[in-house]
Amino acid sequence: MFRRLRIMLLLYVLAFVAIGSWLSRMRATDWDAPLWVDVYPINGDGSAAAQRYIDRLDESAFSSVERFLKSEATRYGIPVDPPVELKLAPQVEELPPSLNSDSSVLDSLAWSLKMRWWAKRVEWDLDRPSPDIQVFAIYFDDAVHVTLDRSAALEKGRVAVANLFADHRMRGSNLVVLTHEMLHTLGATDKYQPGTNLPLFPIGYGEPNATPLYPQQRAEIMGGRIAITADHAEIPPDLTRVVVGPLTAAEIGWLKREGLGPLARR
Repeated sequence: MFRRLRIMLLLYVLAFVAIGSWLSRMRATDWDAPLWVDVYPINGDGSAAAQRYIDRLDESAFSSVERFLKSEATRYGIPVDPPVELKLAPQVEELPPSLNSDSSVLDSLAWSLKMRWWAKRVEWDLDRPSPDIQVFAIYFDDAVHVTLDRSAALEKGRVAVANLFADHRMRGSNLVVLTHEMLHTLGATDKYQPGTNLPLFPIGYGEPNATPLYPQQRAEIMGGRIAITADHAEIPPDLTRVVVGPLTAAEIGWLKREGLGPLARR
């Protein structure tokens, strides 16, 4: 009898969590009001350079993300203005849970649970109203780090981690990465080849109908790179060289999937 009650309680909790996640996703992507995004800066390597960069941040540092999403939302007929508002939250001193690139499925699941709990603790500790999305912007000294670990995001929990360079010259490309990860929390999927990072044609191209096809002038935000040739692509310098493609627009609720072609629906 006791075992049966435990099973029923577990099923109830799982159903409650599932319904809560579904309602959260529906609310986040119905686009009848702006989404509130908190951006928490973190010094990723404890360097003086990263701290100086963080100390100079203000909310205007993320205004181009708002402008980009407003412009793209308008292009898809989304009337809410602005669709997303980014707020600079207090600096977080603790690093989030890490995930190795070669982690197993179970490791990834465990990381997801740890990450969601960690993000919720940050929210409670800072005593801020709950945002729709939490973005943790982790800055590293570019004089020490030539490359950074891959950024990550969770749709369940609406949490994104963006690994960024603490260099004002990289501000534009930093915001491309941050926007990419933020859109993951709304259901947008990657549109590049995992092994090569080349954008997938046509869904990962900013201008899949261009003639000639190469070089592309813009990147699709979830494709991540501008295709210069079939086997070479470059990170866009800023959000003026990026678009939200139709499949991404459908994934985040800006467009109905019925209007997409067969390749875009894959």
